[in-house]
Amino acid sequence: MKLISFAVPCYNSQDYMRKCIDSILTAGDEIEIIIVNDGSKDDTIKIANEYLERYPEIVKVVDKENGGHGSGVNAGLKLATGLYYKVVDSDDWLDEESLQKLMAKIKSHMQEDTLPDLYVTNFVYEKAYDNTRHVSRYTDKMPQDVIFGWDKVKPFKYSHMMLMHALLYKREKLIESGLELPEHTFYVDEIYAYQPLPYMKTICYLDLDLYRYFIGRSDQSINRSNFIKRYDQQIRVMQRLTDAYSWKEIKKMPKGLRKYMWHSLNAIMITTVYFICAEYSKDRKEKLKAMWNHIKERDKALYRKLRHRSYCTSVNYMPWRLRSKVMNFAYDRLCKTVKLG
Repeated sequence: MKLISFAVPCYNSQDYMRKCIDSILTAGDEIEIIIVNDGSKDDTIKIANEYLERYPEIVKVVDKENGGHGSGVNAGLKLATGLYYKVVDSDDWLDEESLQKLMAKIKSHMQEDTLPDLYVTNFVYEKAYDNTRHVSRYTDKMPQDVIFGWDKVKPFKYSHMMLMHALLYKREKLIESGLELPEHTFYVDEIYAYQPLPYMKTICYLDLDLYRYFIGRSDQSINRSNFIKRYDQQIRVMQRLTDAYSWKEIKKMPKGLRKYMWHSLNAIMITTVYFICAEYSKDRKEKLKAMWNHIKERDKALYRKLRHRSYCTSVNYMPWRLRSKVMNFAYDRLCKTVKLG
């Protein structure tokens, strides 16, 4: 049995995918790496096939038409056979020492028959253009190196969240959650880090700086200009999040999970409002109104919470130009906090 299936979605990744794949290969033959070529126009598929030829017992290759990052995650999950499933973007990589410790912990839990539904680890923002880094860890939110339930998770605040990079889901639980990410859409990692959580009953947090999240390419989805330009895709993601669970369903969840689900919606909503309001146009104004109407029509209770009792409540009632200034100022402060530039 493969302990972990690592999916590596690739699009025109020839210049950096080797570093990513080589870092995962250090885990040995107890894992599998599913390289998904998402319609690349460079040598990505050639490099993927080279790894397949060299490591036929570890590497699988999917060569498909372009469908976006979510499509790559979906394709990897369909082919995965591992006990756990993790997505590693092709421009990122894993810390080898931390990966070895994670593998050892999984084996230990297997022997004890105590495997959790979810492993949480730290991730590191690797800022290329000034060679600095920032670690996102959860030592003040969760017990360490033990298996626990959501009742032991302390409240999160502001922008601190469990991103996709921190999560290692048990594959069968991920499938049970019904996760299927939308195609041709950026920011689907927000859905990945939200929808499956209620299906994860047991958790183990390891204080390991496992995932290295590269920051520095101009075409990255987190680039500021791309944020602003792709606001309609962020709206699409936000609507998927609010459609996933009603406020009534969230209220019935265990306390720690309930608080985190609300925090996650809260934080992503203010990000969504920033995406839309960073610039003014008639289209942006109409789509913001349409987004709120969509939420209201589906779930009035959730609409009232997000519109009137969330982080962005005060911003919702500001004139557009003032709203834009406030949101841009807040975004700059956030970037300095996590050293994104």
